[in-house]
Amino acid sequence: MLEFAAIQRFVLRGAGALVLLFGLLYAGDYIFLRLRPEKFGTVTIQSHYEIHEKNGRTEYDYNPPGPTTCVNSVFPHLGYQPCWYLRRHPDQKIEI
Repeated sequence: MLEFAAIQRFVLRGAGALVLLFGLLYAGDYIFLRLRPEKFGTVTIQSHYEIHEKNGRTEYDYNPPGPTTCVNSVFPHLGYQPCWYLRRHPDQKIEI
């Protein structure tokens, strides 16, 4: 039977390997994005404000659909969301 210390080392090494793997994936995605000729794309989204009032009611204020800049990558980079995510979630809610 394994001792507690051996199990703890195994779990810590596994967690460290996962963090390292995620960091390498993120860095590789960023490098691939910088080398790519089409870094940015546009997706049309419908945004609306969800305004919570003092009386407990919620008011919705819809904006007209408009283009939004996105990045052609797996993870968000450079302050923009990935295009694949915005295509799947074209309705954007802004809570006030």
